[in-house]
Amino acid sequence: MQVPAYEPQPCGVRFAVLGPLSVEVGGRPLPLGPIKQRLVLAMLLLHANTPVSVDRLTEAVWQDEPPRTARKNVQQYVWAVRRMLCEAGEADRLAHVSGGYLLRVAEPELDSLRFRALARAGREAGDGGDPAEAARLFRQALRLWHTAPLADLCGSEPVREEADRLAERCVGVQEDWAEAELALGNAREVAEAVGDLVDRYPLRERLRAAQMTALHRTGRQTEALAVYDGLRQLLARELGLDPSPALQRLYRSILARGAGPATAAEVPRTLLPPDDADFTGRQQQIGELLGTVRPGGGRIAVAVGPAGIGKTALVVHVAHRLGEDFPDGRVLVALRDEHGAPRPTAAVLTELARLTGLPGPLLDDPGLAAARWRAWLADRRVLVILDDVPDEAAVRPLLPGAGGSAALVTSRTSLAGLASAYRVNVPLYSQAEAVELLGRIIGAHRLRGDRVAAERIAAATGLLPLAVRVSGQRLAVLRHLPLGEYADRVAEPRAALDELAAGDLSVRERLAGGWRDLPESVRTAVGRLGRLPVSRPFTVDDAAEAFGCGPGSALRQLEALIDTGVVLSPADEVSAHAALYNLPRLAHLYAREVAEAQVGQRIYRP
Repeated sequence: MQVPAYEPQPCGVRFAVLGPLSVEVGGRPLPLGPIKQRLVLAMLLLHANTPVSVDRLTEAVWQDEPPRTARKNVQQYVWAVRRMLCEAGEADRLAHVSGGYLLRVAEPELDSLRFRALARAGREAGDGGDPAEAARLFRQALRLWHTAPLADLCGSEPVREEADRLAERCVGVQEDWAEAELALGNAREVAEAVGDLVDRYPLRERLRAAQMTALHRTGRQTEALAVYDGLRQLLARELGLDPSPALQRLYRSILARGAGPATAAEVPRTLLPPDDADFTGRQQQIGELLGTVRPGGGRIAVAVGPAGIGKTALVVHVAHRLGEDFPDGRVLVALRDEHGAPRPTAAVLTELARLTGLPGPLLDDPGLAAARWRAWLADRRVLVILDDVPDEAAVRPLLPGAGGSAALVTSRTSLAGLASAYRVNVPLYSQAEAVELLGRIIGAHRLRGDRVAAERIAAATGLLPLAVRVSGQRLAVLRHLPLGEYADRVAEPRAALDELAAGDLSVRERLAGGWRDLPESVRTAVGRLGRLPVSRPFTVDDAAEAFGCGPGSALRQLEALIDTGVVLSPADEVSAHAALYNLPRLAHLYAREVAEAQVGQRIYRP
């Protein structure tokens, strides 16, 4: 059964699980019935908008000793919850679906969903260098909490497990809030707020670091050092461990600075976008990047590939695994602006200085400013991610020199002039990886229902990760749309790029951005290759015919196209004239679209 999206009604329904379980309609609390009925409702809200199986509800109500009539009783409790909602004018909330029972709730209507949305927005603001907005959003999220979540129902182990997860998220947001307030200079407020939290969660080092920094900045150095010593003794006694290297460095920094005010640079900064929860594949590339930037490697790695191939997602995924290797911070900065134009080096250096807490103003001379940046990196172990680099000149001043810092770089071109860099070519997905990602987005049950159509969708996207993701997100919204019908749409060359758009994600716009950055000679060459058959590899001789030149000249043009990331080269060593080259399907279709617009005629061929 397909479940239509739920549209919240203007009656003002509110569900709460961040404290006692409650439901209000128009400000009026609803009676929730006996405890077993409340347990069923709680489980449905803890998994809002997701089917909850009868077995899972049974476990929540009776633990390991369900009666023989458990299934029938669960049905009665669900019926009672539905009746309660119907009497309040909320008849469409609760549905019986193939995976169990599903309670539809919009984000503003359930406090836990609202909390997650605010926390996510706060982290995005912090990652974007706006600690004031981040702190505001974190405060708003924390105000949604009342007491321990669902304390009256935690006799049920499944409910208690979910409540504990919610409580862990709350502590994480409190840590986020403390770090944002410290970045704003509000040390006194943080010092007063985190004391009780540390007592409740004594092993959380982020809390300890925030408390130490706040105490030191308010002139309470002795107390800050005592916090560290207390944790050191606790870790040794309970776990046989020492504090983390980052916390040890903070301790030494406070010890060395005496009673003077600490700076924001003392706290390691992790300013990364969130890791994709459904990140798929890339095991070989992950291993190469990790081996390069970890201590003992070459320290500078370049992930190379065309627009939409997933370079940024890959390096962010890798960076999230490197916290222990780079205890002084991990930070990402884009080298193009929102319109795709290269940013001035001075602007990028200024942003890096602000994000990392580099003390003092940068010098006006770009060369001296870059030298000061590299000197600061040399004394630390920082991972710098330089995203969407246009050319070597834009990135050279930003790369670490001597010392333990490292850089992950993404670029559409190979940046061949960076002699010290290790290059990792990011390929298209394999068919299996593309189908796996699609299934993670649309749901395994829907994928199993028509795997053949899913494989057709993957093939029609040209195995481009961005296109696979857009297809999945489009299908996740259009749950009524059969996979086979969507596969037919996206397989049609004239319609494919129109279909590959979801929200603010558009494959055509991403391809257009890459197209604008190409030199005119390259665009001309790609347009001529666009006249070749779609989705088929081609040889040097095929390219020579398309270019209207000899094989030698065609080979040189192909190698230039490979360097710009437009044409994909063979994976294995082979004679250049015997090699098969590939213009990815969607880039091929876009090149035809541009050529068609220029000449005013259709050029599609099989």
